[in-house]
Amino acid sequence: MCGIAALQLRNPSLHPQLGAMLSTMLCQIVDRGPDSAGLAVYNTPGLVSPGASTLSLLGRDQGMTTAAITESIAALLPPDAAAAVQVVGDTTLVSAAVGTELLVKTVSETLPASTVIGRGEHVAVMKSVGHPMQIAADHGLEAMAGSQGLSHTRMATESAVTAGGSHPFSVADDLCLVHNGSFSNHATVRRELKREGVVFDSENDTEVGARYVASRLQQGDTLEEALVNLGKVLDGFYTLVVTTADSMAVVRDPIACKPAIIAETEDYVAMASEYRALAALPGIDNARIFEPEPGKVYTWSL
Repeated sequence: MCGIAALQLRNPSLHPQLGAMLSTMLCQIVDRGPDSAGLAVYNTPGLVSPGASTLSLLGRDQGMTTAAITESIAALLPPDAAAAVQVVGDTTLVSAAVGTELLVKTVSETLPASTVIGRGEHVAVMKSVGHPMQIAADHGLEAMAGSQGLSHTRMATESAVTAGGSHPFSVADDLCLVHNGSFSNHATVRRELKREGVVFDSENDTEVGARYVASRLQQGDTLEEALVNLGKVLDGFYTLVVTTADSMAVVRDPIACKPAIIAETEDYVAMASEYRALAALPGIDNARIFEPEPGKVYTWSL
């Protein structure tokens, strides 16, 4: 049993309230996953910058000071790359005005033991072990602005309780996936993806789903098509939420074993594992509230 809370803000005037709204939702799903948690926020000032790529690295201790990391990375990048490193809670963020692939290569040369948990021009990903609300507080979620947010509270079933095993999984630029449930054939799909050259960072079954979606998108699928194809390949009971730079999608397995509820207004789309996570949102009394149908992919774009 895990908890999901996701929010897409259609009304830009609500962007300053993203963190406060998402934090309110998150606190209502803590008991669904008390062992670890993760967050992803999009277009959050201070975490990402226009025209720059940002990598989220697992952990605050990378074996070097932030100044030393900045100096080492800057030495490998063009002079105008404006490399910057900061620690936010239990996450290290590295940004530079270069393409994501070059930044990944540079960081891997500088910090070969680091694990990239988020990447892109719009998203910052943060995750850790512990009480979800403490993790949110340590990262300053409540004060964050942005256009979209995604959070997950984990009760581990398929792998160990580690920060690396918590969600979301962000395995391609600005792509994040969270999961309540389990994939029964994830080992088979993992082997197939490895044969195609896909590299994995954990033993978590959710990472298999994220890598599969990323692979399908790379082959030309739309987000909806990628999730339809996922339903044909991965077996199990699941509710998934997937976000990109400008989209959010929700899908449940064909039996709809895992809970999900959606609230939609002119100002926002919100999804949570339980209604209580939506109850305090502004305008909820006038929202269209519904449960996603089994096996149907729902998508929204900014």
